[in-house]
Amino acid sequence: MIKVGDTLPAATLMEFSEVEGNGCSIGPNPVDVSKAAAGKTIALFGLPGAYTPTCSAKHVPGYVETFDELKAAGVDEIWCVSVNDAFVMGAWARDQKTGAKVRMLADGSADFAKATGLTLDLTARGMGLRSNRYSMLVKDGKVAALNVEGPGKFEVSDAGTLLAQAKG
Repeated sequence: MIKVGDTLPAATLMEFSEVEGNGCSIGPNPVDVSKAAAGKTIALFGLPGAYTPTCSAKHVPGYVETFDELKAAGVDEIWCVSVNDAFVMGAWARDQKTGAKVRMLADGSADFAKATGLTLDLTARGMGLRSNRYSMLVKDGKVAALNVEGPGKFEVSDAGTLLAQAKG
């Protein structure tokens, strides 16, 4: 499993854009993790799936609500990564009103989750291989803080915990 001090794995996530601009075309666009993280401080959080109860009611809203505080603490971008396709992540972004606050990044084949060692097997629940629930503070592509949840928990990957680490 990835740990503090490690570099994020080379991976490509997908991002759905509804409006053209800033070099992004409409539709799913590849995001090279290494290039996108270079020179930035990123509040990255992973979760099992779009539209799932805890993710929709607590996890994403917490990061949307603390956007200004995270920015003030030196965070350049907030990334939400989930094992879903880019179209689902785009629809969920609209539903969650993430706007320009949280980048909703799709890890459709769980390549990023596998490369970080942060997978969660939910096959028995009909969801297949997913991402574990976690958060990490990433500085210039390196993990500065990592908070991995225990099974069924939502205690350490919340926005408040990562905000305290960003301020620290």
